[in-house]
Amino acid sequence: MAQPASPADDLITVRDLLRYGVSRFSAAKLTFGHGTSTALDEAAFMILEGLSLPIDDLAPWLEARLTRPEREKVIGLIDARVSTRKPAPYLLGRAYIQGIPFRVDERVIIPRSYLGELMMTGGLEQDGLGPVPEPYAVARALDLCTGSGCLAILAAMAYPNATVDAVDLSRDALEVAKLNVADHGMQDRVSLLAGDLFSPVAGRRYDLIIANPPYVARAEVDAFPAEYRAEPVMAHLGGADGFDIVRRILDEAGNHLTARGGILCEIGTGRDILEAEYDLPFLWLDSEESEGEVFWLSARDLGQRV
Repeated sequence: MAQPASPADDLITVRDLLRYGVSRFSAAKLTFGHGTSTALDEAAFMILEGLSLPIDDLAPWLEARLTRPEREKVIGLIDARVSTRKPAPYLLGRAYIQGIPFRVDERVIIPRSYLGELMMTGGLEQDGLGPVPEPYAVARALDLCTGSGCLAILAAMAYPNATVDAVDLSRDALEVAKLNVADHGMQDRVSLLAGDLFSPVAGRRYDLIIANPPYVARAEVDAFPAEYRAEPVMAHLGGADGFDIVRRILDEAGNHLTARGGILCEIGTGRDILEAEYDLPFLWLDSEESEGEVFWLSARDLGQRV
């Protein structure tokens, strides 16, 4: 009996596989948002990463003819993306922020924070943001809810003189972070601490606190598509309105900042909630893909709270 035809029989080039991936993803009505925003970008990322090619430009490879094992590998990844609806970085074991790779698996939320862009591209200098210490002036930094450790590692890169404490409640997440710290040779500068927000760093003060805490409301988490349900719930859920943990951070951050320090925090689209509840001079920062989802407050600003 003849064997059934395989897509690998007809899909020969990278261009062929790209078209196949886009068609499959569009037909399946997948949800994106874990590093890509369209079926085309998702297919391109999966092909390039799956073939160990640079992910920044697909064009040079479009007419490349692939070996049968290469074609079967990419087709298998595309099929798995459709059948499992897991985000592509979980299937490939890698995600990128600002072109910098990080290991990921289901123990951690997939890195995609706007804070990485702001730290690595000079975005903190927008709008005349004066209080943020100069990069070489930051001696100690704290990353709350570190997850994969990506922001702690990026902070160490952006602030060359800083040592960074990275805290997470999930010990499973910290196991992944440990791998990323080692991959980037940051063992001497990034310390991973297990615990609830500031509890592992009692008595310590920092020139910079960065935080990308869970900030999604319960109703939104309950309505998540499969791709977002694949991530740890605790990395998303921030209580009924999404801001339980953000409130705790705001209430305690001032006790852990130096006089010249401040906090940089991502909170999603709930700016109005915080501004109505807190009498604080939030400075809202924009990235390439967000507007008003990250705030800066200095130690002095927090001292002005009524």
